[in-house]
Amino acid sequence: MEEIGFLGLGIMGKAMSMNLLRHGFKVTVWNRTLSRCDELVKHGATIGETPAAVIKKCKYTIAMLSDPAAALSVVFDQHGVLEQICSGKGYIDMSTVDAETSSKISEAITAKGGHFLEAPVSGSKKPAEDGQLVILAAGDKALYEAALPAFDVLGKKSFFLGQVGNGAKMKLVVNMIMGSMMNAFSEGLTLADKSGLSPQTLLDVLDLGAIANPMFKMKGPSMIQSSYPPAFPLKHQQKDMRLALALGDETSVPMPVAAAANEAFKKARSMGLGDLDFSAVHETVQSSKGSS
Repeated sequence: MEEIGFLGLGIMGKAMSMNLLRHGFKVTVWNRTLSRCDELVKHGATIGETPAAVIKKCKYTIAMLSDPAAALSVVFDQHGVLEQICSGKGYIDMSTVDAETSSKISEAITAKGGHFLEAPVSGSKKPAEDGQLVILAAGDKALYEAALPAFDVLGKKSFFLGQVGNGAKMKLVVNMIMGSMMNAFSEGLTLADKSGLSPQTLLDVLDLGAIANPMFKMKGPSMIQSSYPPAFPLKHQQKDMRLALALGDETSVPMPVAAAANEAFKKARSMGLGDLDFSAVHETVQSSKGSS
């Protein structure tokens, strides 16, 4: 797997393709806004003019796109993946999408003789830069084995979860829990503050107890400062809550906590916070707190 195609150079895709370049892989990149490729070219990447051109050049291509619509468009649109995918080529979609989108892409790729693996990741900007992602793969087992050298550079651990759709579902469950936790955390920080307690002391206490976790430790200090530099944009977190709730509909699982969290993220989007980090949902509690 010396030469890899990479489609999508957002926060995650850029960090991941940079990592591959640093570890000696030859990488051909494409992004809808082609100027995003410039920095990677400085580090040795080649540009593909279209997704089809990247697939034609590379035996294996990874995609890291923002949502189901983008993942489908890169595959099915004109000059898309399907125009060049064929026997002997592998397509690895690391975007966070629903199982139905993943299955649709998988069927189209395999119908052309190609191999497909879904491999969404747990982790945001910093883990992506540090090669510390958790990779949740499902689909073609042989392609998974072939991709492991790249996965070992991108992540700290890879799971093979069986049939296509299982990776997508696992990722949605993880992000649903994360989004619900972030809302409880935001309410707690605001409640401490409004009750005359130091939010920083709350962070210190939490960090010593059973619910200590890296997310509170990493996001808490900047949330107290009302600073939300985007590691994982709030609009993507809300999309994942929506897709997780749809999975709950399909499986008849009641999810009142996740549903309430989703409403808070929607409120944050309506306040214009969609491009900030998902921790900016804190502002929805802050804005409704009034004066004490």
